[in-house]
Amino acid sequence: MSDFEGPAAKLEFRTATIADVPRIVALVESAYRGDSSRMGWTTEADLLDGRRTDEDDVTAAVTGADNRMIVGELEGDLVACCQLQHRGTHAYFGMFAVRPAAQGSGLGKRVLAEAERVAREELAAPAIHMTVIRQRADLIAWYTRRGYSRTGQRQPFPYGDERFGKPRTAELEFEVLVKELSVRH
Repeated sequence: MSDFEGPAAKLEFRTATIADVPRIVALVESAYRGDSSRMGWTTEADLLDGRRTDEDDVTAAVTGADNRMIVGELEGDLVACCQLQHRGTHAYFGMFAVRPAAQGSGLGKRVLAEAERVAREELAAPAIHMTVIRQRADLIAWYTRRGYSRTGQRQPFPYGDERFGKPRTAELEFEVLVKELSVRH
């Protein structure tokens, strides 16, 4: 059992503040890019080089009027995060990261459940939408096991915009996944 498993692991959620921005950037980068990301299973290092996010992107996610950045901490140590953006008819879920050494421990499921709770109860969103790189079959399968549906909708990858990384292949595109939520009043 790793340090991240079991009942002793008390994951606490809260809304991120501007003071969290550098730690969130480091967490997201470590989960998706470079050699550190290869410790976990969510790496995009074989598909993309370059950055995944930066302080400006995370600051916007933390301070934007329609945004909520949720962080998960174990004894004050930031180990997970995600962004919810209220888009009227749904909440958009993104910038989801779990520390690579903690991936596979169940923390991701708990973060996703918290994001769904916030979207349903605090944002009154009837659904969550997300985009996942189509080539990430393992990640899409993980989401479908948690009730997300493949819509068949595709969105082009923003080639030439290095804010999204430097593609290592010419076939990248996003697939839209959706989960309907039972909104409680």
